[in-house]
Amino acid sequence: MCLAVPGRVLDIEERDGTRMATVDFGGVVKEVCLEYLPDLQVGEYAIVHVGFALQRLDEESARQTLDLFAELGLLQEEFGDAWEAAAESAAAESGADPVEEVRK
Repeated sequence: MCLAVPGRVLDIEERDGTRMATVDFGGVVKEVCLEYLPDLQVGEYAIVHVGFALQRLDEESARQTLDLFAELGLLQEEFGDAWEAAAESAAAESGADPVEEVRK
């Protein structure tokens, strides 16, 4: 699933003529393109989808959304390790312990 997730801008830099930001999504930090929001500043929140900041968001709305996503496990689903998730899914289907399956 690909969600549009709110994140807080930690740092901004220009890379090869493109404005890029380091964004914190409730503890997960990713690089994001700011071309659609060229005036976004450090400390502000934006909704990000597939690596692009799409819309500015107020802090309260962003925090509420991040809390809800975390509660529902959607942040792990969106940003978690794909190999770990696949191993857990396969183990659940077979009834095996996912930790033991990954260690094998």
